[in-house]
Amino acid sequence: MRDYLSDVGPESTETFFRRVRFWEDGAGEAPPIFSVEGTHYMYIKQGGVYLVATTRELPASPALIVEFLSRIAKIVQDYCGGLNEDVLRTNFLLVYELLDEIVDFGFPQNTSTEVLKRYVLNTPVLAPKKMRSLVAGDGGLLVPGVAKSVMDITRDSKGREEVFVDIVEQISITFNSSGNVSSSEIHGSIQMRSFLKGNPDIKVALNDDLQIAGRGDSGYMYGGGVGVYLDDCNFAEAVRLDTFDADRTIAMTPPDGEFVVMNYRTTRDYLPPFRITTALEEIGPSRAELLVKLRAEFPPKNLAAGFVLTCPVPKSAVKVSFELDKKKAHGQKTDHSESTGEIKWTFNKIKGGEEHTLAARISLDPKAEVNLRRETGPINLKFTIPSYNVSRLQVKYLQILKEEKGYNPYRWVRYITQSNSYVVRV
Repeated sequence: MRDYLSDVGPESTETFFRRVRFWEDGAGEAPPIFSVEGTHYMYIKQGGVYLVATTRELPASPALIVEFLSRIAKIVQDYCGGLNEDVLRTNFLLVYELLDEIVDFGFPQNTSTEVLKRYVLNTPVLAPKKMRSLVAGDGGLLVPGVAKSVMDITRDSKGREEVFVDIVEQISITFNSSGNVSSSEIHGSIQMRSFLKGNPDIKVALNDDLQIAGRGDSGYMYGGGVGVYLDDCNFAEAVRLDTFDADRTIAMTPPDGEFVVMNYRTTRDYLPPFRITTALEEIGPSRAELLVKLRAEFPPKNLAAGFVLTCPVPKSAVKVSFELDKKKAHGQKTDHSESTGEIKWTFNKIKGGEEHTLAARISLDPKAEVNLRRETGPINLKFTIPSYNVSRLQVKYLQILKEEKGYNPYRWVRYITQSNSYVVRV
């Protein structure tokens, strides 16, 4: 806990934990901004760690404070190679020193990793190379991470020079009860982490057939032919777009650590990575059966990790029994939570092209009045698919513009698809 203005008592830590842990008797998650007895709490959660800001007054925008917490999380990741409880324990002094440079008397001063390197003296303690870290989001979805600090290159003459580029896409899609798509949208970003000495210029080339609405000077016909279509996009200030409309290349002088090169959005048709079909029927007095069929529509070479399917069932359900295909049940788990009124179906991993079926038999309270159709569903999916993106946006090449004989740093490009809101009506 770091107290800058001494206007919030030490009991605020316990108050925050209890409110978030037991928010409104367990009815949903606590919002990122809430107030208790005149104290305002704003928080984010990354890697299982809560970053919280408290104040008695709100002279600044609460959204600004939440964004500031996100910047602090990014700086800790840049220095320590990740963010979780173990990282904070082993780098406690470093994190305190960073906070002293970032915040002065409760006011944000500097959130630039590159500038902070001049003043921060402590050295980070990095996790082992086999460490696995959260790439995006906080759903416990693990993919191979990058446990590397910006100090590796600055203070280690033998440090390996590398640059990492991630194309991360989050899907928001809704299927109606017939299985047809009623709305869909992809929010994506190109993220870069640079560990190059001297910060040389970098050129990144994207698809030749990339078409962006509103950039009619590109010579492409938006919406016609075969290509990658984006409804809109924006670039970081460090990006130079001198030749982007001509050859789809962007140039930049990357700062130290992680930054977002480009954000984009598309509502164009794409192949959803998962198809769900459902059947709900009464099978006897106070008994019903929900049949869920799942098919992975992505290539067999890809695997989906951390797959979780949840579906609300009537609150009057007293028991739910499950039946899985015995030949394919390995790595699957089912559960019914009476507190949340949901059934859960989880997979360790799903290979592209696989099909799975779940039959949930629901026993209802015979004394309760139940509207089965209205109280069942919708189904929600959570998943991460490494090495796959649905928009087909690609990095053709990554060029480091540094004229030095024998200079050949490591270049890494990854594609990650995640669910943001994946909803299927029953």
